[in-house]
Amino acid sequence: MNQVERLLESFKTVLRDSWDPGLAGPQKVWLAIYDPPEERRLRLRIPYFAEATKQAGFEWKLIDLTDVFAEWMAQQEYREAYFESPEDLDIALADSFVKYVAGKVRDELAAVGVTDHTLVVIEGIASLFGLMRVSHLLEQVAPAIRGRLLVFFPGQRDGSNYRLLDARDGWNYLARPITAAEVK
Repeated sequence: MNQVERLLESFKTVLRDSWDPGLAGPQKVWLAIYDPPEERRLRLRIPYFAEATKQAGFEWKLIDLTDVFAEWMAQQEYREAYFESPEDLDIALADSFVKYVAGKVRDELAAVGVTDHTLVVIEGIASLFGLMRVSHLLEQVAPAIRGRLLVFFPGQRDGSNYRLLDARDGWNYLARPITAAEVK
């Protein structure tokens, strides 16, 4: 059994846990942690995660952030200037991009049909690397989580310290980790 298949089995186990609606937003976040080289394999198996969610009696809603930077950039009035002077992009990213991504996720969390029994899932989080911190995104969207928020997270965890793509300084977070190591 490869790492992604073990991650799926761990995920199925977590799905059987009680979904306490009284938890705080940050405690409703699940981080499915896997090695970054497994990204393509994981993406091919996302339908199996969806199927397991539905079989457990929960709804599934997928958000793909892979193209979110391109979407945001296409809306920018000064996009041509950013390409000519990329250093100017740091100023725009400081606020506008983070708000855009968080707004997109919050809109999905509040969409019609999303209930306390919905697992909202984020894939493509690695596309934010170098543009914004995942911790900032989770801080901004956590209050809007009704059911659970699953983030497919290519990186590593040491205790409650998470590092996206094994590169950046990590952050301490209250999320429920899901790892392939949980399956023997």
